[in-house]
Amino acid sequence: MFGISWAEFFVILLVAVLVIPARMWPDVARVVAQLINFIRRMIWKITDASENLKQQIDLEKPIDELIKTTTEDVLQGFSKPLKKNISKKKNVAKKKKVSK
Repeated sequence: MFGISWAEFFVILLVAVLVIPARMWPDVARVVAQLINFIRRMIWKITDASENLKQQIDLEKPIDELIKTTTEDVLQGFSKPLKKNISKKKNVAKKKKVSK
């Protein structure tokens, strides 16, 4: 627990019992309980936030794949050589001149 062995924890507890007067123990217990509740709430909030992030990332994966494939398709369309299209246009223009 928090990198502390049980033996170290008991030594700390023993020192606390010896140092803190008996009349203050109810206040100490109240503060410790509030601290534990605060830590639990923070852990739950962090867990919820991490779960929400995980769900959001899982939802975005298909969108990222769709964007990637679409982008690749568009880029491949632009990277095709234009000479074929130009040569076809020249042939059509030559045929029109010859036929006139």
